[in-house]
Amino acid sequence: MNINRNLTAKNLQKKLNDVWEHSARKIHLIRKEYDTAKGSPVFTEAGKYTTRGWTEWTQGFQFGGEILQYDATGEQEFLELGRKATLELMAHHITHIGVHDHGFNNVSTYGSLLRLMEEGKIEGNEWQKHFYELALKSTGAVQASRWTTTENGTGFIHSFNGPHSLFVDTVRTLRALSLSYKLGHILYGEHDEQISLLGRLIEHADNTARYNIYYGEGRDSYDIRGRTAHEAVFNVTDGHFRCPNSQQGFSPFTTWTRGLAWAICGYPEQLEFLETVSDEELELFGGREITEQMMIKAAKATCDFYIDHTSSDGIPYWDTGAPELHRLGDYTASPADPYNSYEPVDSSAAAISAQGLLRLGSYLKSKGDEKAGSRYFQAGLTTAATLMEEPYLSTDDAHQGLLLHSVYHRPNGWDYVPEGQSIPCGESSMWGDYHMRELALYLTRIANDEEYYTFFNRIG
Repeated sequence: MNINRNLTAKNLQKKLNDVWEHSARKIHLIRKEYDTAKGSPVFTEAGKYTTRGWTEWTQGFQFGGEILQYDATGEQEFLELGRKATLELMAHHITHIGVHDHGFNNVSTYGSLLRLMEEGKIEGNEWQKHFYELALKSTGAVQASRWTTTENGTGFIHSFNGPHSLFVDTVRTLRALSLSYKLGHILYGEHDEQISLLGRLIEHADNTARYNIYYGEGRDSYDIRGRTAHEAVFNVTDGHFRCPNSQQGFSPFTTWTRGLAWAICGYPEQLEFLETVSDEELELFGGREITEQMMIKAAKATCDFYIDHTSSDGIPYWDTGAPELHRLGDYTASPADPYNSYEPVDSSAAAISAQGLLRLGSYLKSKGDEKAGSRYFQAGLTTAATLMEEPYLSTDDAHQGLLLHSVYHRPNGWDYVPEGQSIPCGESSMWGDYHMRELALYLTRIANDEEYYTFFNRIG
């Protein structure tokens, strides 16, 4: 990546305004044209959102995106849309025992509403507050109950694939456990065993860092620092790690860039959260120094890999080992080409990663590491600046998506290939649109000198 050292959030103010203007029109268009009775909107085909009944993991992104729109603009209609839909349609996601996606669906909706109440940006009574709190307490506990114990006695939240499966994605959904813990909740097991949600959060983050992320330390023949494996597979009988795997990437030994992005964003976000946790609480689970160093190591490695293996403008291709990527030559030396003939880019990975880069940069600068912090922060700004203009920002008022050139599941062939093109391009995903809005909100608050945006602001 060619990092622009001169960018600031205030430099991006016009682009941010453009994002919110187009975002408003997209929200209205989806509400007008998409039938939510069909299920969660997932991905666009020829500019129109379609559904894909898999785990309904994207519904919270739709309504959460509306709440973010209100947060950024203060336009009441978007709050009412998101709040009403949350109350009417999101309840079953709270107690969904079959998925690892609670942080996606429920923190994006119930969590945002509670945060806005605590920040004083929306009004509400004690009953509303308690309702949001109960939803968040429950979702964190349900997610934490999806537990597999490893051979050393620790464990991880297993994916919807089953108890053998540790997804790198889930580190971003740990914020469900974070909020549940901050609200004083405890998971109860057999014989009324009290299970700490903070403990499970830290153990899951540690095992993800240990088994899904590489550090160039000779783990196997493909051990490149910062590379990630989408899935780590375990023997559930004895808890031993067996092998890396991939569901949505090209292979277990290449890096699916959206999986990389979930780690890039998830670890810095949890480092920020740990600032609200006391030393005494962390001492029960290894202590602050060990926990923070584990997360910093994972965050730096993945962010460095992203910077080194993405295009010059900060946009990655969908997998760093994609089989036809070599036909593009040294793709890191030039801007990404979403309309090339060989392999698609994934703008959603860029939007997720940009936020993680910014958060890690901000965190390190707060700890006195100005040099490294500035590098990551400016890399995040560079990526954000690329995303907030064409060909990535969708300016066509007939297209329902906000962020173009997202990819869903390349191996399964689920992505729409427009006529005249040989690869997926020009389409949007609900998670890509949501993270574009979350990235824009993060930068909007900085540009406007508002309170720094985190998912846990003033909660607990």
